[in-house]
Amino acid sequence: MTLQFNGNPTHLTLGVEMELQVLNADNLMLIPRSAEIIQALALPKLEKEMFRSTLEIITGICNSVHEVHDDFAQTLDAVKHYAANNAIRFAGTGTHPMAMYQDRIASAGDRYQELMDRNQWLIRRMAVYGLHVHIGMRSGEECMRYNHFFLRMVPHLIALSASSPFWQKADTGLAATRPTMYEAHPTSGIPYLANDWKDFQRVFNDMKNAGAITSIKDIWWDLRPSPHYGTLELRMCDGPATLLELESIVAFIHMLALWFNDHGEAYFTKHKPIPERWILRENKWRAIRYGTEAVLIDPDTQVTKPFAEIMDEWMKNIEVYAKQLGYEKYMQVLRDILTKGNSAARQRKVFDNTRSLEAVVKYNVEEWENGAPFV
Repeated sequence: MTLQFNGNPTHLTLGVEMELQVLNADNLMLIPRSAEIIQALALPKLEKEMFRSTLEIITGICNSVHEVHDDFAQTLDAVKHYAANNAIRFAGTGTHPMAMYQDRIASAGDRYQELMDRNQWLIRRMAVYGLHVHIGMRSGEECMRYNHFFLRMVPHLIALSASSPFWQKADTGLAATRPTMYEAHPTSGIPYLANDWKDFQRVFNDMKNAGAITSIKDIWWDLRPSPHYGTLELRMCDGPATLLELESIVAFIHMLALWFNDHGEAYFTKHKPIPERWILRENKWRAIRYGTEAVLIDPDTQVTKPFAEIMDEWMKNIEVYAKQLGYEKYMQVLRDILTKGNSAARQRKVFDNTRSLEAVVKYNVEEWENGAPFV
């Protein structure tokens, strides 16, 4: 079977999906009211997710993060208005610090029931919230080239977005707990390291023929081609705590893609096309554990370097694109995350000062409503 890739004639466009926690305005605990919001507003860019306490908001095809901002704003205005009149609030972090996954109610739908039947306890723990970013690709072959490049960026994006240090009323000791929930599933985590589009097609067909998957939607890798949309989908990020951080992380992804478009050929003459899997896995783990304090392994030389220094080098590489696209504001947000801390660090600071998870939840809600980090 040939897996058709519907290439995008407009190159390196963006499509963004964010998942929000739906909360009771009185006690700030998760409530199963996403279907109510979707039905009441009847907006095409609102979608249900596995659990009824998750509201997914998507954009259309955007040419820049400025368009992403405007696209989200239209939907969020309606969502916020409805929420304010119906005792609902939201948070944007990767986990709710106090929620118990056993209390979550699954959304209606055959696909969700099939996943529950197949993956059992693993899927029941998936009360987590993420950010997915689609990058428009012209062909399957091009998609795999960008896939090989962004494989190296998985820890960078986890560290910047990390917002899930607490899980089921406990400090996990991790900056990002959410990725560990995904990695328990058989078709999640670091992707199969396909050599090219033909190799990816072979693996897809083998998985489908063996009953491991029924469609591309059953592949939950950190990166995956989305042939129907003609995109490479990046799926490793925690849900950013604020909209400004979300936009800044999407801007970082966009600038990296533009940089690779201009330098990719030279890049892969100096670097291994596909890094060794153990290094990819170890770097991802270090980002999960330590966030922006991680020390990462160079996939080519195996020399270690602090994440902040690695980011400084990339910020210099992409600065020209920030000027071209008017992303200077987003560059400053990325620098602030490196110097002042990501959401995981901010949440732990609140807990250290208050010894209260209720205070952490309140902080997360208010920070989302503020639109930007408080620090």
